[in-house]
Amino acid sequence: MTQGIKDQQSVEPGGRIRLQLPQGAAMRETPNIVTGNGVTTELFRPEWLDPPLPVRHMIHVRLHAWALSAWHRHELQHDHVFVTGGFVRLVMFDAREASPTHRLVTELKLSAWRPTLVRVPPGVWHGLQNMAGEEASFINYFDLAYDYSNPDEWRLPADTDEIPYRFPGHR
Repeated sequence: MTQGIKDQQSVEPGGRIRLQLPQGAAMRETPNIVTGNGVTTELFRPEWLDPPLPVRHMIHVRLHAWALSAWHRHELQHDHVFVTGGFVRLVMFDAREASPTHRLVTELKLSAWRPTLVRVPPGVWHGLQNMAGEEASFINYFDLAYDYSNPDEWRLPADTDEIPYRFPGHR
């Protein structure tokens, strides 16, 4: 009989997700609040993540079924991601040589069913993948507004050898 591979602990008692994040990254789960006429979910409060950062620009992104948006990073701005529909894989890779979490890969599986705000610091490569056969969506906000004439956007192809991670289903 084959023994298989034993799962590592991924959830702590009480349901808190257990994982290591790149230095400067943060997560905050938020509850869905069932009301008399539906469900309300808070997306952001300044005191949730330390240090609190201003919201200077916000976008809503819709990903086609199974779509992949990878890899990108910023030199100056923080990304904040909040999934509002579907199932999204967010992967971060810390390429910052001076960081204590240098070369750390963190994979998060996010959905509106378990609302979570994730902060991605400058210098950390990240990519998002829709994990399902229907559209997924997320709110993305930044502490710096997009500079149309000089974007703070750096990109690598999804299959780069510079990042030790392969998105499932992507060749």
